[in-house]
Amino acid sequence: PALRADILTPEYCALGKDEEEGGGVQAVNAWFGPAGTVTPLHTDPHHNLLAQVVGRKYVRLYAPAHTAAMYPFPDGMNTNSSQVDLSDVDHDKFPLFKDAPYLDCVLSPGQMLYIPPGWWHAVYSLSVSFSVSFWWC
Repeated sequence: PALRADILTPEYCALGKDEEEGGGVQAVNAWFGPAGTVTPLHTDPHHNLLAQVVGRKYVRLYAPAHTAAMYPFPDGMNTNSSQVDLSDVDHDKFPLFKDAPYLDCVLSPGQMLYIPPGWWHAVYSLSVSFSVSFWWC
């Protein structure tokens, strides 16, 4: 809780719906971990601004138009997560995946990346890393 006072919400997060419409910041998440930390391929339900504070992260993104090629889990709590393991893709089991175009980048301290709702993304810490994500509607 004490760290929260040091995290300021970027003005970009006010570009969604009015608060009366259920808009505004939905969550602020702090992510801290060692090099090699992996967040598997998934989507988020809100606009996401990922701010890198310390260290570097590799981010790979796939557009929602390629959801079928991401092979999301069919039911349960993981329907926003892909069955594809990016570190060891089984092309026989997931044949559409190999043709899915992607964007990628490396975030360094002081940089932010906007991830629209529904975009598939995986995140890899390249070093000890601290980042903050802001979700808003």
